[in-house]
Amino acid sequence: MYREEAAPGIPGAVRWASVSHGDGPVRVLPDGCLDLLWSSRSGLLVAGPDRVAHLSVSVPGERWVGLRLPPGTGPAVFGVPADQLRDRRVPLDDLWGPAAAELADRITSADARSRPVAAVLEEVALRRLRTAGGPDPLGARVAARLAAGATVAATAAEVGLGARALHRRSRLLFGYGPKTLARILRMRRALDLAGAGTPLAEVAVLAGYADQAHLTREVKELAGVPPTRLLPPAA
Repeated sequence: MYREEAAPGIPGAVRWASVSHGDGPVRVLPDGCLDLLWSSRSGLLVAGPDRVAHLSVSVPGERWVGLRLPPGTGPAVFGVPADQLRDRRVPLDDLWGPAAAELADRITSADARSRPVAAVLEEVALRRLRTAGGPDPLGARVAARLAAGATVAATAAEVGLGARALHRRSRLLFGYGPKTLARILRMRRALDLAGAGTPLAEVAVLAGYADQAHLTREVKELAGVPPTRLLPPAA
């Protein structure tokens, strides 16, 4: 069981929750985001930005609650560059020290009162975001342009940076360079189109792939399986 909703306090952020049924690994696709996670078994964790799909394994009945921060926002919340967390799941203690223990206590208290754990995660993230002066505005600008299909060169020109400077800033904000982020966001855009019922050949054109074979190769490289494996079953 999985559900999600917009996090009202942080633009672009998403609250999500799930309960494992022990059906095997869950394939988590890369999305350019960092997540603040709480697990009923593992406690508080940070999920860094993945370059390829991450296979998450849970025990039956394990509860997960997360706050997914939009691309470029996580570093201001966690206090470290995104590339230090790339392809990693890190205990929050390693980043926040005693503050992580305080948050764990707040979650235990909230859970006992049946207050949504996601709301507590959002409150803490919002407070840290405000203390940091907000996210670097470059992150949202770059991610939005790349998500819309702009080239890396056009994006660099629009934000007033050279190629090397954009690559350096992107690693700090997203965990990897703009070309990798563009590939990931294009895959997400393609899967959204396909999930809405658009034929894959048409998806390839709309999302900017050379053809359907190119789309399939890219999805397999990033997600580990072809796009047909990621789509809901036909009715």
